Amino acid sequence: MDAFTKLTGVVAPIDRINIDTDQIIPAVYLKSIERKGFEDALFSSWRYNADGSDNPEFILNKPLYRNANVLVAGPNFGCGSSREHAPWALRDYGIKCIISTSFADIFYNNCFKNGVLPLVLPAEQVREIMDKAESDPGIELNVDLVSQRVWDESEEISISFQIDAARKDALVNGLDDIGLTLRMETDIGDYERKHGL
Repeated sequence: MDAFTKLTGVVAPIDRINIDTDQIIPAVYLKSIERKGFEDALFSSWRYNADGSDNPEFILNKPLYRNANVLVAGPNFGCGSSREHAPWALRDYGIKCIISTSFADIFYNNCFKNGVLPLVLPAEQVREIMDKAESDPGIELNVDLVSQRVWDESEEISISFQIDAARKDALVNGLDDIGLTLRMETDIGDYERKHGL
């Protein structure tokens, strides 16, 4: 898993509540268990017209948002069925950070396990970022996980945030659950030798 320390990227606003995992990646794309190759599936029912052409009204198809890697959205992002494909699709597209007031628990956990930062901020701060991203298309945000701060170039937006120390450590060091376990490889070996395993 790639480490996440600091990100500077274009912010795409999706001002909707309850964006569920079926909207993030429809079930038709869940046939593969590979952890890559889902970028075209992300928000496919919104991104594409019935004939497969780009929907020009969808935010990620608008020229100034096409290369976004920060997403700001309404509350309860990632609700619905528990599918790890949702953070895979976001990551494959290039979205490395999602900012919202709240996330569904399983989706939130899956993001950390796949190198995506789900950042929870108070409603007024999410609204500030949403409004700025809508009024100034192409605006970039800096998201520094090490210093726990988000800001834009003008520092008109400057926000400190809290995050669980263990989750921060895992992301900063690029460790998924297996990587975290392997950190204790010496202790595990010592235990096995001590108990004749």
